[in-house]
Amino acid sequence: MSKRAANNNLKKRAMTAAPDSPPTLEMVAKEAGVSIATVSRIINGTAKVSPERKDAVEAAIAKLNFRPNAAARGLALGKSNTIGVITQAIDSPFYGEGLRGIEDYLQQRGYTALFMSGNWDEQDEERCMSELLSRRVDGIIIFSGRLQDRQLAQYAKQVPLVVTARNLKAPGIFSLPVDDERGGMLATQHLIGLGHRRIAFIAGILDHPDASLRYKGYRRALAEAGIPHDPKLVVPGDFHEEGGVEATRRLLASGHKFTALFCVNDQSAYGACLALYRAGLNCPRDVSVVGFDDLHSSSYRVPPLTTVRQSIRVLGESSGAAMLQLLQGEQPNISLPQVQLVVRESTAAPQPD
Repeated sequence: MSKRAANNNLKKRAMTAAPDSPPTLEMVAKEAGVSIATVSRIINGTAKVSPERKDAVEAAIAKLNFRPNAAARGLALGKSNTIGVITQAIDSPFYGEGLRGIEDYLQQRGYTALFMSGNWDEQDEERCMSELLSRRVDGIIIFSGRLQDRQLAQYAKQVPLVVTARNLKAPGIFSLPVDDERGGMLATQHLIGLGHRRIAFIAGILDHPDASLRYKGYRRALAEAGIPHDPKLVVPGDFHEEGGVEATRRLLASGHKFTALFCVNDQSAYGACLALYRAGLNCPRDVSVVGFDDLHSSSYRVPPLTTVRQSIRVLGESSGAAMLQLLQGEQPNISLPQVQLVVRESTAAPQPD
């Protein structure tokens, strides 16, 4: 075969689309009887054309089941319609509920969420920020996190930020703080009201804002009730079930008496209940247990867990709403529901000595 004949065959194959190949912009233009440039402008929302021509293009898109290239469209419009989300642990049931709230809210409004995990580590969060910025996301939502306020303020000069569990005021940032201190007080006051005086606290990572504020609420409730704070009854955890088990084992092994446990979150409380069970102790007869978060599964534990409710699903949806308002140049006017105590069967009055 001559070189000319081979080139002609290549051209024919290039001009003939395979039956199962995706429709192209050129095919839509041909079907609608307009130029490729007109189709592109109509898809991007930048064309000034007659209603008839617009209807013809939309009919061709529907007939051919054409799907525009989102990346190319975003490049043309100067936005990606993608919101980056940095969570701490994608596999966490707590964060999972919040991420679902973000995803559903944004998806219904034409945006896509891109999730990354910071793993409770500042360097990992910096890596996530760099990666998301390199992908030209329109904004970033940060669920809690370890980055310093000054670092967040610098990032906000590049892209709008929504930050939860913080009360940070800076240009380009909207904060959605949770009243963790009040939640810590509610949990501890509930136990005090039942008659407990030896109340232990299983903390998370002690320098984490959520943990430190809940600890502050715990201490404040003790002080207001005239109960001395005993540092020996405070043990660190890690916000996970395993941390709750290990912290409770250390408390029991220490020999320091306690009749109630306030745990920094529900997952820690699940672990605490397991450790008590393995030690032959009954919850709540021997030790009452309170959590924090009110995860969906907390009402189905044995016993059902008394906890402090913060609606993580609402937090996710509110984060998405705040981000879209920032992108529209508006100052978000969004607030979260107050935390509240949910009393179930894991707490009771202490047994008499």
